[in-house]
Amino acid sequence: MKQSRKFHPFTYKDSNFKICCGDWAVVTGEIMRQRGLLESYIARHPEFKTSLVPLVLLDDAPPLTVQMAEAAVATGVGPLAAVAGGIAQAAALAGIASGDRDIVVDNGGDCFMKLDRPLTMGIHAGRNSPFNHLAFRILPEDTPLSICSSSSNMGHSKSFGKCDLATIVSKDATLADAAATLAANLVCTVDDLRPTAEKITKIPGILGVLLVKDDKIALLGSLPEIVENRDPETSLKITRDINSNQP
Repeated sequence: MKQSRKFHPFTYKDSNFKICCGDWAVVTGEIMRQRGLLESYIARHPEFKTSLVPLVLLDDAPPLTVQMAEAAVATGVGPLAAVAGGIAQAAALAGIASGDRDIVVDNGGDCFMKLDRPLTMGIHAGRNSPFNHLAFRILPEDTPLSICSSSSNMGHSKSFGKCDLATIVSKDATLADAAATLAANLVCTVDDLRPTAEKITKIPGILGVLLVKDDKIALLGSLPEIVENRDPETSLKITRDINSNQP
């Protein structure tokens, strides 16, 4: 019988992670390496950090910034909207390359994973959401996979909407992260749920979308199986950063 997964916290600068992996040094080292490359690039191209729309990169941009810029073009948001997912994916891929067969990297709600057994991931849309009893059941054969979330009411990221939760599933975490930002921007009322879900699932590379606003939920595309969340400590396991207003 395989042991249950153990997640360990890792904080680097203003980012908080929860990580389940075999080679801690490789995974956390990649987080720090990617952060250093990103900061060095931003020092030469400050607009990359502040732009709310896609922009052209410098010729010698590192691979992570290229992926983020491509996600920005696909979704119409600024490239920094893809940073958390991008770093989570880079760290997880480094672990996989070092031999990890079961790895999950959660960067503030933006996750990338490769599994050797099923994983149940809780859904949290705010303290009083009627949907917090739900969870995704993710199967190994569906991974590598990214599940990224954004909210207008939780976390410190800039949002122009009023979405309780926008969760996006994709093979590409940079794309999922950027698309989650776009979805959260677009949902201001419950009437926005369906058109937003339809818009997001039309983006090439997006597999599925889950949106929550008040007491309404929208599900569209190919999502992991939704099951009942039986973990009473889900709210205690949420990855929060130091600037978060997350309830």
